[in-house]
Amino acid sequence: MSFQLRALAGGAFLAASVALASPALAATCGGDFGSWLQGVKQEASSKGVGARGMAALDGLSPDPSVISHDRGQGVFRQSFEQFAPHRANPLVAPGANKLRAMGSFFDRLESQTGVQGPVLVAIWGLETSFGAVQGNFGTIRSIATLAHDCRRSERFRDELFNALKIVDSGAMTASSMRGAWAGEIGQTQFMPSSYLKFGGGQDLIHSSQAALTATANYLRGYGWSKGAGWEPGQANFGVIKEWNKSDVYARTIAYLATKINQQVK
Repeated sequence: MSFQLRALAGGAFLAASVALASPALAATCGGDFGSWLQGVKQEASSKGVGARGMAALDGLSPDPSVISHDRGQGVFRQSFEQFAPHRANPLVAPGANKLRAMGSFFDRLESQTGVQGPVLVAIWGLETSFGAVQGNFGTIRSIATLAHDCRRSERFRDELFNALKIVDSGAMTASSMRGAWAGEIGQTQFMPSSYLKFGGGQDLIHSSQAALTATANYLRGYGWSKGAGWEPGQANFGVIKEWNKSDVYARTIAYLATKINQQVK
């Protein structure tokens, strides 16, 4: 699953007790799910979501397993030394093979965006094992569950509206929009907001080239410096942290990218 939101997962921005104490927040999270969903439908309609997008909310129910995943993210208690070798080292050889096999594609993408292939392959490998493990959670149900929960409701409520806009546009159906438990979709695990901004309406689930192009556009959009380094302390490491604000995970991306780059050279 994507780690773009994992830095957020460590802190409870909106505890349920605080939310319930505020009349303004009480209407946006918690309580009876059906009543809450009616409020979501009214707001979605006011935001211009049409019939196709609205239909994705019909019969929706919360997924308790999503809450269990959200509360059980023990990986964030690991140090870089604990996390990186275990997670990244098995991906070095297959990542190098991907970089070699798709060399001309990555060369073109670097000339267009400035983002080097080893970094994109590292993200691809860490997020979904190069597209093999994307998750099978219903995206809209997962995001609605997290939006209803008062821990990070505002963040996920916005993502829910973005997911409905994707369905409304016809780029995906609600049934085909499946991915990780926190709502990430595609081979590099984009949240719906990032899909709308950088995905270009392409199929990020089945097309590796579309997913990698969207990822390069994301990094370029956050200020990637062409030809500059990506290790901690170098110009592009801060952009990697825009992909994921967890220092351990960002360092692991950089570590894996360097290992892949060294093996290919």
